[in-house]
This record gives sequence, C-alpha cells and structure tokens, in this order.
Amino acid sequence: MSFSHLKTHKTAKTSVFVIWILIVFSWFVIWQSYYIKYKDPNQPLSARINDLLTHMTLAEKIGQMTQIERKVASTDVMKNHFIGSVFSEGGSVPAPRASPEAWVNMVNEIQKGSLATRLGIPMIYGIDAVHGHNSVYGATIFPHNVGLGATRDPVLLKKIGAATALEIRATGIPYTFAPCIAVCRDPRWGRCYESYSEDPKLVQAMTEFIPGLQGDIPPKSQKGFPFISGREKVAGCAKHFVGDGGTTKGLDENNTVISRNGLLNIHMPAYYDAIAKGVATVMVSYTSWNGVKMHANRDLIDGFLKNTLGFKGFVISDYKGLDRITNPFHANYTYSIEAAISAGIDMVMVPYNYKEFIDGLTFLVKNKYIPMSRIDDAVTRILRVKFSVGLFEKPLADFSMAKYIGCKEHRELAREAVRKSLVLLKNGKSADKSLLPLPRKASKILVAGKHADNIGYQCGGWTIQWQGSDGNATVGTSILNAIKKTVDPETEVVYQEYPNTDFLKSNQFSYAIVVVGEHPYAETNGDSQNLTIPEPGPSIITSVCENIKCVVVLVTGRPVVIQPYIASIDALIAAWLPGTEGQGVADVLFGDYGFTGKLSFTWFKTVDQLPMSVGDAHYDPLFPFGFGLKT
Repeated sequence: MSFSHLKTHKTAKTSVFVIWILIVFSWFVIWQSYYIKYKDPNQPLSARINDLLTHMTLAEKIGQMTQIERKVASTDVMKNHFIGSVFSEGGSVPAPRASPEAWVNMVNEIQKGSLATRLGIPMIYGIDAVHGHNSVYGATIFPHNVGLGATRDPVLLKKIGAATALEIRATGIPYTFAPCIAVCRDPRWGRCYESYSEDPKLVQAMTEFIPGLQGDIPPKSQKGFPFISGREKVAGCAKHFVGDGGTTKGLDENNTVISRNGLLNIHMPAYYDAIAKGVATVMVSYTSWNGVKMHANRDLIDGFLKNTLGFKGFVISDYKGLDRITNPFHANYTYSIEAAISAGIDMVMVPYNYKEFIDGLTFLVKNKYIPMSRIDDAVTRILRVKFSVGLFEKPLADFSMAKYIGCKEHRELAREAVRKSLVLLKNGKSADKSLLPLPRKASKILVAGKHADNIGYQCGGWTIQWQGSDGNATVGTSILNAIKKTVDPETEVVYQEYPNTDFLKSNQFSYAIVVVGEHPYAETNGDSQNLTIPEPGPSIITSVCENIKCVVVLVTGRPVVIQPYIASIDALIAAWLPGTEGQGVADVLFGDYGFTGKLSFTWFKTVDQLPMSVGDAHYDPLFPFGFGLKT
C-alpha cells in the first residue's frame, strides 16, 4: 500500500471516529434535555432538591415562598408569579355545598397554572382541617380538640388523623394546617377549644394525630425531616409556635409573659414530639413572647426550632402574620418582610397582596438585606415537603377518593370519639340517687334548649364557615334526633326550645334533657372575660331544673360559669363541641356505653380565679383536672 493510500485510509478512519463522537454527543445532549434529575423519582431527595435549586431564578424562588388565597389564584397568576402554595381561608370554598369532585377540579385547575411554568414546580394546596375536613359540606366533623383531650386516647387520635387525611385527599388537597398543639392555660382565650389540654404532657400524647395524618415515620429515619407515607396521607402543620395558649388574660394574639424555662417546659414540649414524628410544617403564632413578636423571633424560629431541635420541614406564617409585626397593622411592610424572613419563616401566607410581598422580598435580596443563602434555605425546605408529599410524581388529583367524604366508617369513628369525650360532672342530687343512665322507656320526656337541634352549634367554630354557623349547615345527627332514635318507640319526646313555667307544670314529664351552651365562634371573636353561657341558656336551666328532674348537657368549647346552677341540676355533662355525630351523646346518656371522659382542663368556680391550672398554689377548682365520674 502506498503512503498516499495509507494517509487516505487513516483520514477516513479519523473522520468516522469524529462523526461517531458527534453522534454520541448529540444523543447525550438530546438525552440530557429529556432527563432532568429533579424529575427522576429514583434520585435521592437531596439530589433532586439541589438540582432543582440550580435551575431556579430569584423570581422562581421567591414565588415558592408565597402562599395566596384561592380566590386570587388564577392560572395566569400561578404561571406568571411562580406561586408556591395556595390555600382556603376559613369558609372559602369553590361553591356552597361543593362536591368532592368540584374541589378536585378547582385544585387541579390552579395546579395546571403551576405546571405550565418553565420548571413545572407544582404548588401545594393547604386548608384548615382542624376537626375533620371542616370546610367541606358532608364531611365527617369530629369533636374539637378540647373534647378529644378528654378521651385520653392517643390511639383514637391517630385513627382520627388517618380518617381526616383520607377526606382531605378526597378533595384533591395534600396539606392541612393541623394539629393545633397549643397548651391553653386560660379558658378566656377564644381558641381554647383548639387545645387538647392545659397539661403539656397530655398535649404531647395527643400528637399521635400527626402519624395518623402523615403516616408512621420509618425506624432510623433522620430526625426532624418531614415524612408523608403515601397518597392516602397529607402534610400536617404543628401550630402555633410557640406560647399561643399562655397570653395575658387569655387575649388572642396577645403577649405571653413567662420565663424561658417556663416557655420550654409548658408550651414547647409538644413540638419535640411533633418533630420526632416527622411533622412537615410548623406555623408561627400571632402572639408575642415577653413583648417580642413571634413572627420576628429569630432566636426561637431559626435558633431553637431549626437549629436546636433540627426541624427540616418548612416554617409558615399565620394569615397576614407579617402585617401584624408592626403597630399599626401593615405600617412598614418592607421591614416586616425583612424581620420575618430573617427570623426563619420560609413560606408567607400573604394571602392577597402577593405582588407587594414578592416585590418587597426581591428588593431586600437584591440589595443584600437578606442573603441568598436564607432564600435557598427556605426554598430547600419547601421543596423537601413537596417532594415528600409526592407532588412531583402526581401533581393532579382524581375522583377516586370521593367515597371517603362523610363515609360510614368515619362517622362511626367520630361517634366513638364523642362517647369517649363526654365528661360526667354530676350524677344525682346525692351519691346514692344517680340519674344516669336514663331509662329509655318513659311516658313523656322533655328536651329543651336550642343546642339540642342545631348541628351548627354542636360543631362550633371552624365548621363550613370560619366562625361556625347557626342551624344545620352540614350533614349530621343532632342530639335531639339521636335521643329520638334511642328511646323506646312508645316514649313521647317533646322538644321545646325555651319552655315556660306553665308549660313545664302542666305536663307530666318523667325527666328533662337540657342542651345549652356557647354560640359558635373562632379566634378573637371567642375571647371572653366572663365565660358565662349566653341567655337564654341559664334561664332554661333554672326554669326546667327547678320543676323537673333534669340532666344538663353543656355544648361548649371550654369550662364556663356553672357553679350558680349546680344545686338545681340533677346530672351534668360536659359534651364540649361534639361535631356532626350527636348519636354519640345519646349512646352514653341511655347507657349503651359508660362515661369514661376525664377533664383535660380545670373547671373553675369563678373567673376571678383565672388563670388557674393544675399545680398552681391557688388551685381551688369546682372540678379538678382529671375529674370525671363513671357509669
């Protein structure tokens, strides 16, 4: 072979090699364009988060830190502002009495806006499901926490968490702002019914609700990392960090005056358990601690919660929480943004002025008031929760879980919770003359009081509407209807909301069941410095119980003034806010089940004694913490 032929042959081989390399490189480029590490479920979680972070612009990161109300979450808003989360404020629904399918369609429509962004990061939808999926018509409404605390049953709480998660998922929602793990030290606080107990140890035990919502954290898991076990579970939120139940005179959003040791020993312990159980998020309290707003408390949020306790989920503000940092409200919003984000808040519940928040935070980062490392920490935490929930694999919901809304199994569970939550405070005028259980067979019995036939009153606040409602706003069994179903068919049940004396004396009643209590309320609207039952409740107790043998069923979110009426009452039951399953009350009234509930709060004699909790030097209760007669 000549030299020239050899040279030509080598050149040809080189050309083929180069072409082969180019082909391989082209295919690699094409493969890379299709393969994105953060979208690969087989990659480690940390690798997916880090990869996604490297692709994100500042605008996309700040968008992830923004949570807006559903009413302003149009497809364009989601797409153009890269919004990370949407939520329903109290009572905010797709339509009155909306079906599960209507909820799913609404959530999916918002989600499609997020998926249409450059990186396709799904949003996470949140809602207050604080005693069942309480905004949704037809959902199972469980007793409020004040009643669940009286059950002393963590296993029951876990079951309720699991049932609630199924009903939330049935509406296409993967995140709830629950549980409230406040330690209410003063029943004058309007959120006391959201607390399990005045006792931090009992509140700690009730955090079993979290693995019910989220699933059991696997053995040897990294402490502090959020864990959600699958499509039938939702991300939870421990709230409100921290000291919300200890404000002066029980005033909502007020100042908790207590030493650091006191804060850590009374109000903090349940957060240790919540974090150990993998809670996904923590919500910051509106309150102050010794004059420092919690939303701006870097020492406790960044220092203690994130660093000392090792919490790795995301920290979310409360509703318009940043606006409340200053007085007057929203006075210097740029300052409030800087204070809150620097303190360690990762996601901000705006809920409407999202442009102002986004512009303000962008300005603060670009001008180096807030370092990029703080933004990356916040977004890392938010993405960690979103990946853990499985949003990247299945961002859109379907209708397959609609069957769980208000299903028979969940209503039976709620009925059990009602039975176990009832606390018997008095049974007969003397120990040897008990009235309960009531005989089913009687010639004629009286049921009195508006609360007897009012599911809205029975459920309390945070039910369909934020402040609750008057009347039968959702599906359930009223206490009156439960009584009618339970007594002997020959027993005549007479219902008179407010019977007068002549009516009482002219009828031969075997006994009376008086169902009275508080009207529904939520948060600040529920603050009360006198804790009296609104009229005509006290008048009904007095008139009925002075003329007929009576059992009084109190429907209330906390201990209330009852001492003046005790002598005239034959039997007294604290039914708390039992929810939709009033049959649970009748189950115990008529002896199908015994009374087992024990007070998780001290029942005071007079409001002048407050605040008064078990262990206080001046402890002199009407009924002590842990009290509860049995039948």
